[in-house]
Amino acid sequence: MCDSSHHFLPKGWKSTTLGEVAECTLGGTPSTEVPQFWGGCIPWMASGDVHLRRVYDVPGRITESGLAASNATLTPPPAVAVGLAGQGKTRGTVALTLCTLSTNQSIALLCGNATELQTEYLFHNLDLRYEELRARSSGGGRGGLSKTILTSIPIDLPQIDEQSRITQILDTLDTAIRETEAIIAKLKAVKQGMLHDLLTRGLDANGELRPPQAEAPHLYKESPLGWIPKEWETKQLGELAEVSRGKFTHRPRNDPAFFGGLYPFIQTGDVAAAHGEYISTYSQTLSERGITVSQEFPAGTIAVTIAANIADTAILACPMYFPDSVVGVVACPGNNIRFIELSIRQAKRTLDARAPQSAQKNINLQDLRPLIVALPNKPEQDKIAKHYEAIQSRIIKEQIFADKLRKKKSGLMDDLLTGRVRVTPLLEGSPP
Repeated sequence: MCDSSHHFLPKGWKSTTLGEVAECTLGGTPSTEVPQFWGGCIPWMASGDVHLRRVYDVPGRITESGLAASNATLTPPPAVAVGLAGQGKTRGTVALTLCTLSTNQSIALLCGNATELQTEYLFHNLDLRYEELRARSSGGGRGGLSKTILTSIPIDLPQIDEQSRITQILDTLDTAIRETEAIIAKLKAVKQGMLHDLLTRGLDANGELRPPQAEAPHLYKESPLGWIPKEWETKQLGELAEVSRGKFTHRPRNDPAFFGGLYPFIQTGDVAAAHGEYISTYSQTLSERGITVSQEFPAGTIAVTIAANIADTAILACPMYFPDSVVGVVACPGNNIRFIELSIRQAKRTLDARAPQSAQKNINLQDLRPLIVALPNKPEQDKIAKHYEAIQSRIIKEQIFADKLRKKKSGLMDDLLTGRVRVTPLLEGSPP
């Protein structure tokens, strides 16, 4: 963003370094061998807490004596927390602290000087420059950031009022994203609870959940799965569907002559990524030679993983081929595909428990075919499936909206924080 001495500088902006316009504070960790230093009332931020993004509180706590005996410093909000080191994506990740706290030594806190740099603006600026921060780390890809590195980072700054307007726009989008993510999380929680109710209580003639067994015992009967509606029966999965294993018999498995054709070939990871929904994407294809050593399954087949990840499911949106780590469940006529998939999904923990506790967990057809399923009649199966699909479509709609907001924010960050698009002319024409 600011690496070249000949970079574009918008009119009215100035080039400087973080050390010129921000105060940088490093943290510290009290001795873990002194219990009196821990469990107090002073918030203490650990490296992983930067992933909170907006930090209103942290779980860590130290005492006054722990603060005094370490390099930790209490810093009032707002400040930009920068991960200096850490596993995975922590190094270079930034968060905006919104409470007074201390940090460990792997976090730096940056506070703008108010006259030239607004701290909230700095948060968005450095958030955009995540890859640059990682690239500036000492020691390359596995290195770390330091106070010296941070304070020497160049930054192009508009006037404070323009910083405020840019921050306001990006904060508004952040709020919309967080609110949408909260809706998605709530819908997923409702879906999970609803799924259990649908598969144990079902829907009555009016499309309503039956009352729980404790409230209406006359509506239920005992079964190998516990209490189920009186109208339901239990059957083995093998009675409701054709259950067969995928295959890929050629060795070596990675022979290029068998791949790269027109035929979708899915692996356990593709199934897991579908989270029970329809799968239309795939990581590999088979050639004409490849399909002679594999097994094709029709659209509508329920794919079930039986190795590594046990009982992850997906429904095929088109014909696909599987290796032997995936089983195809083709529902017999008179059974709803989605209902069968939900029943398998609900039994994931049971199936996982059947897998030998070895380095490579797996189950086989002898575990899947006898799986007991609580089964209503076809019209009720259809109603249950429709009920599930309704809430799932709401989740997908919100996820699409959240993705649009993220893309919009990403584009605006790149435009506004580099000055390619100026916010001032836009705002001059807006009402006061």
